[in-house]
Amino acid sequence: MKITNVEVLVLKSPGLYNNPEGSEEPLGPTYMGIVRVSTDAGITGYSDMETAASVAKAAVEAPRWSEGGVEAFDGLASLIVGENPLEVERLWYKMYRGSIYYGRRGAAIQAISAIDIALWDIMGKFYQQPIHILLGGKWRDKVRAYASTLFRSTPDAIREATKKYLDQGFTAIKFGWGVFGKDPNMDVRLVEAARHQMGSQNDLLVDTGWFIERTPKQAIQVVRSIEPFRPFFVEEILHPEDYDGYRHVAENVETLIACGEQEATEWGFRQLIEQGKVDILQPDLTRCGGFTIARKIVHMAELANVLVIPHSWSSDLLTAASLHLNAFQRRAVFVEFNTSQGPLSRAMVKTPLQMTDGYVPVPTGPGLGVGVNEETLEKYRIA
Repeated sequence: MKITNVEVLVLKSPGLYNNPEGSEEPLGPTYMGIVRVSTDAGITGYSDMETAASVAKAAVEAPRWSEGGVEAFDGLASLIVGENPLEVERLWYKMYRGSIYYGRRGAAIQAISAIDIALWDIMGKFYQQPIHILLGGKWRDKVRAYASTLFRSTPDAIREATKKYLDQGFTAIKFGWGVFGKDPNMDVRLVEAARHQMGSQNDLLVDTGWFIERTPKQAIQVVRSIEPFRPFFVEEILHPEDYDGYRHVAENVETLIACGEQEATEWGFRQLIEQGKVDILQPDLTRCGGFTIARKIVHMAELANVLVIPHSWSSDLLTAASLHLNAFQRRAVFVEFNTSQGPLSRAMVKTPLQMTDGYVPVPTGPGLGVGVNEETLEKYRIA
């Protein structure tokens, strides 16, 4: 079996990403990239990609730089077309090395990540096994989900939104970004409103948003101000690369500190573990390097005795991938479930993933185990 084509489809939703004023649901992503890898065996692999899709498309479609064996400026597709898609480890490193002068982070590693996921999807379909079996084992049939949504602007709106998610069956809710960070007193009131509405038996998670510039001491003050309301974790309290700052915060608060959705490669996560000392790693499969790297992250986390809760906000394609990673972990906690109602979130697969009694079943079909909705791809494709 050989790879015959690697494509990046750029999709655009009719609605713009928004921060709701009331309790209504956010629309979700405006743009999304979809990687489609084809083979001469008729097997096709897919992945979504939450990045600047047009930039990633250029990285994939760029030509070979040299015929003399120097692989440092090459387009990603040119490096793997004609190769055996089952050789995921070798192909990952070939793409990483081949993009090293323009990549290593950002859109290049995100494109590599999506291609890697698509290759694992192909491998699962070839062997007629779900990805978690190929990763090494299945520890669970379902994963507890947390509703992932934005902070609303008032305590009343937070209470209304919280009630809605509880009525849907969620037992954990994460509020993030939105208005949080603009007014410290309002921040506390919003978290307090969520906790009081959900009671003591459900879990509250808080994403403070790294886009708010904070010193480590300011971050500690923020965490301590909301600790009376018992957040399960506080996420992205500092800039993603402030490793020393994260260590200072994690060592001085009781609440678990989470980080890693912007991090990439095994080297980056080793630094986050050893220097950042965070309690929870949040690799996004479409940013960290795909399954090939995520498997290594899980093993590193087990050795360091820290938790892994994958970031998976974009579409059901990524949620399905994250369910496979959770199934593979000996100690899984949550799967992030994007509650946005936009078509790029909800209509990417033929049968959208469903949550029942607070849990989402791990897909059991071959590969990712979800069928891509080609009609959605064609309807919203702009490039």
